[in-house]
Amino acid sequence: RTSLSIMMFAVVMAIISMLTLMSAPAFQTWILNSRIRSTAESMLSGLQQAKSEAVARNARVRFQLTDTLDNACVLSPAGANWVINLDPNADPNEVVSLCGSAPNDAVAPFILQSRPAAAGSGNTQVAASAATLVFNGVGRLVPVPAGNITIDITNPAGGNCIAGGGEMTCLRIVISAVGQVPMCNPAFPAGDPQGC
Repeated sequence: RTSLSIMMFAVVMAIISMLTLMSAPAFQTWILNSRIRSTAESMLSGLQQAKSEAVARNARVRFQLTDTLDNACVLSPAGANWVINLDPNADPNEVVSLCGSAPNDAVAPFILQSRPAAAGSGNTQVAASAATLVFNGVGRLVPVPAGNITIDITNPAGGNCIAGGGEMTCLRIVISAVGQVPMCNPAFPAGDPQGC
């Protein structure tokens, strides 16, 4: 009877081990996809906040992607850090100096909010068609861009995106000239509600 119990225990442990080994790659892909979504949702939230602040204050508000959030920050279309500030100088190409400053809308550089890339987003990679977006008092981009501005979020640690034959669910944020800011999945066709 004891040897039967030991044999049953060994069989159960073998089955659990096999199931664990089979599910590990799927779990890793899920973690990487979660990091992509976390970064995309953070950027989407920041863009929507910049737009709503511009409308509420009837003023120009900037959303900028930066390489760091310290006082030496520079604009970067590959930056996963972002800063929202009032745009008192009306120059969309001016870099927010002193990114490391605490939020304060009464003192230059008039930062409303900032978010570091490392806050829960892992190894995600950002590729934007513009590092600075300025919303005016009616929620539109100024100056008016020639076309949509896109921000693509991927995770190269996990391989290719589904659209490129891989397993990663990469996401895109599209900002139109009229200020619409949807998040979409480039793997879906344009007519699909989830597509770009």
